Amino acid sequence: MWRLWLLFDPRRTLVALVTFLFILAILIHFILLSTDRFNWLEGPSTSPGAVSQFSPLPGDG
Repeated sequence: MWRLWLLFDPRRTLVALVTFLFILAILIHFILLSTDRFNWLEGPSTSPGAVSQFSPLPGDG
């Protein structure tokens, strides 16, 4: 394993790894924010049709 670090500079390799992981994390968060289920900023959007399904039937109660 130590011979591998003779081929690559450890600082440049670790900086590249941290940069890649940070960009990957940002990309995953933006993908999740674009979905309706996992958007924690705006919450799930409910359509008017979905709300009417939970209303009681006329004549009940």
